[in-house]
Formats: sequence, structure tokens, C-alpha cells
Amino acid sequence: MPTLGRPRAFDTQAVLEAAMRLFWEHGYDATSMTQLREVTGLSSASLYGAFGSKQGLFERAAEHYVAGPGSVTDVMADETLGPREAIARLLHGSIDMQTDTSHPRGCLVALSGTVRAPGDGEAAVRRMMAARRAADRAGIRRCVVRGIQAGELAEDTDVDGFTSMIHSFLLGISTQVCDDVPGRHLHAAADTVLAVWPEPGKVS
Repeated sequence: MPTLGRPRAFDTQAVLEAAMRLFWEHGYDATSMTQLREVTGLSSASLYGAFGSKQGLFERAAEHYVAGPGSVTDVMADETLGPREAIARLLHGSIDMQTDTSHPRGCLVALSGTVRAPGDGEAAVRRMMAARRAADRAGIRRCVVRGIQAGELAEDTDVDGFTSMIHSFLLGISTQVCDDVPGRHLHAAADTVLAVWPEPGKVS
């Protein structure tokens, strides 16, 4: 005889995948608990019991995103690649991921938690997404510094300015994708950005 009150078992990864896609499509603030119940098939009690709050579910869903589609940024940490090659793979890989029609378009990190909606949960989400964007910016900066050390970039390169140029392009991909700019145009734009970073052995 089953024990009364035993929590319903569910596939955590499937729940996180469903929640991730919903937050990715609508953003944190516009996503309701009603929608989350519908896509996960769980009751409010089960969701709150497993994740504590809507914010807690978003945090886990965002971690799921970073480990999945968002892992395209991991290439920056691969020091077996030259720094320019790492940035090239970052930009082109991000475009491929964000234009993939098998999931919502754009980047969850760039699109979620940026609007200053009221409430503690919204503020916490903004901080979380800002921290993730800061981590990506730091990764780009390390590649720029490596580029100077490797002789790919001139010694007097403005590290922070160069970093901001690349990071701004990376973040801007999402709005371009959501505005239906074709992937081929974005890849061409990425090549234009990369043109200011000479290929190894071609520093002027």
C-alpha cells in the first residue's frame, strides 16, 4: 500500500529542459507558474517542493542551459586552441546555436533577466544573468590577453576596448536572431569583426 504524502517521482532533467525552453522563449518575468505547470506536467506543490520557488527553478534551468546549448562559450577556456581561433569558434558557434530551430532562438543569458521588473526574485535573476555575462566577458578578455602574448595582436592593443567590441557583438546576436536576420548575414558580420584580429603571423 503506497505511503500517503509521498512526493511524486519525476524526471528532473526533463523538467529542467521544459522549464529552460519556456524561460528561454518568454524570459523570467513573463513566464507564469501556470505555464510552468503545463510544460512540466507537475503541480505547484511538486515544483515548489523540488525547487523552492520560481526563482529556484529558473536558476536550475539556467544551469541546465549553460551545461547544454550555452556550453558553446566553453571554447574560450580551451587553451589548445589559438586565442583568435577560440574567439572565432565562439562567435560562429554562438550564431549556429542561436539560429538552431530545434529550440527557442537567441541566447537565454542575453535575453532573460535584463529588464528591471520589480521584486526580489527578478532582482536575483538579473544578478545571476549579469554574473554569467561577466564570466563570458572575462573569458573573452583572457583570449585577448593571450592574443597579445602570442603575438596575434599588437602589444598596444586596448584590451578592454577590444573585449567590449567582441562581447557586444556576442550579446547582440540574440536581438538580430529574434529580428529574423539570416544566419549567413550574422556569420559574415562575425568575419568582419574577426578581420580586426589578424591571423597568426600577420600582425602589422
